[in-house]
Amino acid sequence: MDLLVIADTHLPVRARALPAPVWQAAEAVDVVVHAGDWMDVALLDELLARSRRVIGVYGNNDGADLRARLPEVARAELDGLRLAVVHETGQARGREQRCDRDFPDVDLLVFGHSHIPWDSVTEGGMRLLNPGSPTDRRRQPYCTYVTARVADGALADVEFHKLPRRT
Repeated sequence: MDLLVIADTHLPVRARALPAPVWQAAEAVDVVVHAGDWMDVALLDELLARSRRVIGVYGNNDGADLRARLPEVARAELDGLRLAVVHETGQARGREQRCDRDFPDVDLLVFGHSHIPWDSVTEGGMRLLNPGSPTDRRRQPYCTYVTARVADGALADVEFHKLPRRT
């Protein structure tokens, strides 16, 4: 099972549309995971139309229209992998301990908010993954997104993709 993991798209404020490589991945994978701050319900509708499956949450910048359609925390089992998605996990210091405490039954926690790519494993063995942002790099050198594969309850082939800087 192939995944696309994105967050903090901030459309149409930070960009008019998702970059072409992100759309290509969305159309090719089995599941798109979005960790919030969509800002426009049109992106949700377009992802639902162009993707096989979308698992998403709302973020702190998402309005009532997105909050009415998306949960604050999403959970799913993907080929035996226990996934949770949330927008915010708090500051980096102590993140692993908080996530182990708050999500004890999860193998993979996808989060966003910071726009900072993150990939770590907690003491309890949970993988924490923030894909960064494909549209708003903030203080990061590149806009980013993640692709990965799930097989037999395990996450594999996690790849952070750098998008070219816009001129």
